[in-house]
Parts: sequence; structure tokens; C-alpha cells
Amino acid sequence: MNKSVRSMPECRRLVRLGLVMMGLISSVFLNLGASGWASQEHHRHNPQSHVFSDSRKMIVEGRETFRFDTFGDEAFWGDTLRLHEAIAGKKNGGTGPGVSPNTAIAVGLKVDKRALPRSLKRKIRQEKIDLDDPATTLALLKLDAVIGLKGFFDEYGTFKSVGIQCALCHSTVDDSFAPGIGKRLDGWANQDLNVGAIIALAPDLSFFANLLNLSQQTVRKVLNTWGPGKFDAHLLLDGKNAPTLIPPAFGLAGVNLTTWEGWGSISHWNAFVAVLEMGGQGTFYDPRLNNEEKFPIAAKNGFGNVRRKPDRVTKKLPALQFYQLALTAPSAPRGSFKKDAAKKGERIFNEKAKCAQCHVPPLFTEPGWNMHPGEEIGIDNNQAERGPENAYRTSPLKGLWTHTKRGFFHDGRFPTLLAVVNHYDDVFKLDLSTDEKRDLVEYLKSL
Repeated sequence: MNKSVRSMPECRRLVRLGLVMMGLISSVFLNLGASGWASQEHHRHNPQSHVFSDSRKMIVEGRETFRFDTFGDEAFWGDTLRLHEAIAGKKNGGTGPGVSPNTAIAVGLKVDKRALPRSLKRKIRQEKIDLDDPATTLALLKLDAVIGLKGFFDEYGTFKSVGIQCALCHSTVDDSFAPGIGKRLDGWANQDLNVGAIIALAPDLSFFANLLNLSQQTVRKVLNTWGPGKFDAHLLLDGKNAPTLIPPAFGLAGVNLTTWEGWGSISHWNAFVAVLEMGGQGTFYDPRLNNEEKFPIAAKNGFGNVRRKPDRVTKKLPALQFYQLALTAPSAPRGSFKKDAAKKGERIFNEKAKCAQCHVPPLFTEPGWNMHPGEEIGIDNNQAERGPENAYRTSPLKGLWTHTKRGFFHDGRFPTLLAVVNHYDDVFKLDLSTDEKRDLVEYLKSL
């Protein structure tokens, strides 16, 4: 018998060994490629499996845009208005006295304490930093610590321009370090921000003067009438001066129209503000602004169809909207309202006072078309007629406690929540007792 021919038992052992080796090899390949193959199979059978990872990415991108993007508007605030020169002051290569940190905080600008190095915070506590020196403001701008403002410096550290960001009006701080210095509170209305006074500092207001057909001196007077917490987004549309309260940008998920006069959705208003109000480089289209009778300045200057290149706005709108929709209204602080009274007030809100007919819980605005002409809510139509719908939006009430400093309604005409309740009690003949009004106010404070 040929010795090269193996015995049957030996053959069986070789076959078993081969099978074991094949199993090991298969196992190695499966381990190496399992994640990729499994991922492909997962996506094939679950096409929405990427939603959560994409959502997280969108929120991060949107937050970055909201906090830090100028959309190229430094060409307007710096090159055109030369606002950076007024901030720097004559001693730092600009004009005038300059804007010190104390002055900046006095006009409502806020400082992000997380952007401050520990050494600087220590020096501020020890009062070793001159907060009356504009040079300190420039140092804070270099750190990206001034919320809503972006400083642009050359390689020699010279302040060359300044831009603004969404966070300027729609963020504040918790004052945890000092008044005006603390952790960011995105989406909160900056009730201290005196936008008009800040713009009025700019050395060259000829842009506004030419649009409004006024002298620069008159433009400054107009801007200085606005006061803290207010802004007139319509001034360069119709030439009228009637500033409204800066609204919060949180709690807007599920809300249809999102401005006092119901201009449009979050994305519409973001594009409107980024291009027309901030002066960013981008595209904005709204043919309603071609109405020469209603919006004479906008119509004359083609604001209904603006296309500035390169477009630095449009691609940012999806993530920016996504982030804003994720900004939920903050809960009322413990001890800021009387619980028992608020519980009674909730029943009054939903039943006797009929507030919930328009402020439908849990949105606290109408699901759908959330607009009313002035006569339906017992006020004039002056501001409503400056918008496209000639009506006012039913404002969402969640987080109401965060913006009580400047009054209520679009222009702050009612100084307290009790004044608002008294107004509706009178308009709708609710016949609320003093105790019922008190309980209703406590409920509103709890939202």
C-alpha cells in the first residue's frame, strides 16, 4: 500500500481541523467587518437610524451659528457705520471716548464668563482690571467674551472691524460672576440691551440718513428714543419709529408665526434679520415688501429681493432653526410664585377667564393660525398695520417670568401682569374678583 495515502482516521482529523480553521477565519472576518456590514444592514432596514446623530450635529451647528456667526455683517457695522472706531476710542486708534466694559454693561451688553481665563477672572475680583478703560473692552472682544459682538483684529492686534450675532438680542447671562457677567442663557430676550443707543454711537450713520431722508443728527435722536430692551425692525421698511420689545427666542417649537406682527416662521425671520437688519451677506426674498404704500422704503430699495454674494446666510438657516426649536422655555424658579394660588389660577385660566381659548395649553398660543386684529384683543392696530397681516400674534406664555422687566404686549404698554389681567377683565367683561385676579397672575408667573 502506498505510504502517501493517509488512513481514514487521519483524514477525518484533517477534515475536522480544516473546519475549525475555516470557522476561525470566518470569525476573524466577521469581527473585522461586523460593524460595517451590520451598519449597512441596519441602514437598509432602518433608513431613519441616522436621525438622532444628525439631530445632535444640527443642534451643535445651529448653536455655533446662533452664538458666533456674523454672516459677514462686519462689512456693514465696521466698514459702513465704523462702529468699531467708536468702541475703540481715540486712544486706541478710533474716535471719541470709546466704550469701556462698564459702559458696555450699562447699555446692556453681556459678558460670557466661560470665555474668561481664570487669571482674568481673578484680577477682576481683585479689582486689578480697569473696567473703565476701552482697551479692556478690546481685550474682551479678542477673547470672544462679549455676547453678540465679534471683534476683528489684524496680525498686529489692531481693531479693524466689528460684527454682530443673533445672540446680541436673544441671549443674556445669569449674572453668576457679576452684574452683566455670567453663563450664557441662549434664547432669552436681552431686556437690558439698548440697541438704539449702541447704533447711535457709530461715527457714520449716512446709510440710515439716506434711506430715511433725514440728517444723521436726527437719526441719532430717533435711535436714542428706543430705550433698553426694544428694537424697531420696521424702521427701514416704512420709515416710522415705534420700537417693540425684544421677544424671547425659546419655546417656539410648534408655534406657527413667531413675531409680534406674524411675519412668518423662524426661518423667515432669521433670513429677514440676518440680511436686512444685521446687514449680512445672503439672500432674502419676500415680495410683500414691494408694497410701496405700506413699505415705501423697502419697496424703493428692493428689500423684497436681496441677493448678496457670496451667500453666507441661506446654508446656515436649517441648523439655526433646528437649534432654536430645541430651546425650551425655562421653568419658573422655586419660590417665584405661590403654588396654591397658581393651582387655583390655572382653573381660572382654563375656565372663567377663557384665556386658554387663544393661549391653548401646552403651546399657550393657537395651534394653527395664531393671529388676531387689535379690536379682538382690545388694543389699537398701530403696530399690527406695520406687518403683512394687520394683526398681532398670540404670544406663547411659557417662560413669561424671564421677560417681565419691560412690561407686556408688543410695546410694553402694560407694566405688570395684573395690568394685563385687568385689561382683559375689562375688555371681555369677565367679572373677575380681586382674589381671582391674584391667583391668575400667580399661575402666569409659574409657566
